[in-house]
Amino acid sequence: MMYSVGIFWIILITCQMLGSQSQECVSRQEVQRALRHVHKLLSAQETTFLHSVRSLRKKLNLLYNNTLKNSSNCSSETPICPPPNPPANGRMLGQVFKVGHEVHFLCNHGFQLSGPETRECLDSLSWSGEEPACKIVDAGTHNNLTASIPISTSSPSPPSVLAYVHPSHCIESQGSMQCTCDQGYSVSSQDRSLCTDIDECELFRMTQPGRLCLHMCMNTAGSYYCQCPTGYSVKDERSCQDINECERGTHNCTKDQECVNTNGGHKCILVECPHFHDASYVKTSPLQCERNPCVKRNKACLQAPVSISFHFMSVLSNMSTPRILLRVSATRMLGDTMRFGLVENPGAGLFTLQRSGRLSAELVQAESVQGPATLEVEVEMSELEKKTLLGRYVTKVTIFVSPYSF
Repeated sequence: MMYSVGIFWIILITCQMLGSQSQECVSRQEVQRALRHVHKLLSAQETTFLHSVRSLRKKLNLLYNNTLKNSSNCSSETPICPPPNPPANGRMLGQVFKVGHEVHFLCNHGFQLSGPETRECLDSLSWSGEEPACKIVDAGTHNNLTASIPISTSSPSPPSVLAYVHPSHCIESQGSMQCTCDQGYSVSSQDRSLCTDIDECELFRMTQPGRLCLHMCMNTAGSYYCQCPTGYSVKDERSCQDINECERGTHNCTKDQECVNTNGGHKCILVECPHFHDASYVKTSPLQCERNPCVKRNKACLQAPVSISFHFMSVLSNMSTPRILLRVSATRMLGDTMRFGLVENPGAGLFTLQRSGRLSAELVQAESVQGPATLEVEVEMSELEKKTLLGRYVTKVTIFVSPYSF
């Protein structure tokens, strides 16, 4: 092309010169100028041609190198197992047949799978297990397959492994395949044609603070649910609420016993009046005993409590402290002084008493307690007139510490 253009210009100039000779003589300077112009054109064409050749040579080298690299990759590619055959009247899930990958099998409605649900590509480039088959289910005669399966009347068996694997929904968009899954599933990292169940219990425990469920999280295929211990019911799908057996009447207490509800259970307690020297008591209410009148000038009887009340309560394990548990108060005062105190007992070190008014005081739990545990403390209220004891009033408090913090 370059030389054709040069020859064309030479012929053109020569023709112009010959044509002009018939009319007038062309000067030497004009001929030289024309020749220099042609020389420049030829040089430019030559430069363009050489640049195109170099560019083409680079592209050929790049193509050659890529071909070598791809052939090398193909030679070192992970070995694969031969594609397994999907069962008749069923289908196979999974399109990756590399070593360590799995495929899953499903049967159509009215057929039951005979053989393994899952097969794995082994290092020997063969599939684990036998080739499955889908056999028709005869609901009337129960063929040999179904008759050989024991029927359980107990709790349902755990979901099949196939419940945790579903085919994904894939569409081709802008030259690439986009796959999505139903809620509760995610695209498998090994095979985009499969969706695997998301273990929400484990995922929340590892990636987020707190707990998905207040007590226990149970993963299911595509979802999860929360479980509570015995004596509790599930509330708002994640919390646990105590079941009050006493209010519901689902306890096993006798008519002589008091039903005391606790966190996660209940207690059946027989309340009996205590025995004091030279003093006797009568039960005036289910949770209170009153002292009978004392013989005149019997100091031992007069020193005994005028009344004894019983109070039962339930608290949480490791409850934050200090915390007010109970308020004790007098309805009226005959003397001029009212004193409050704790009677010495093994559980007294966990509690303290603080005055809340002229006729009242509050029982405070000073230290947290790990449940389950049962604690007892006695609060004494003494009435005096000019430092002379007029009467003592005792409240026996029994505290049931729950095994749980809810």
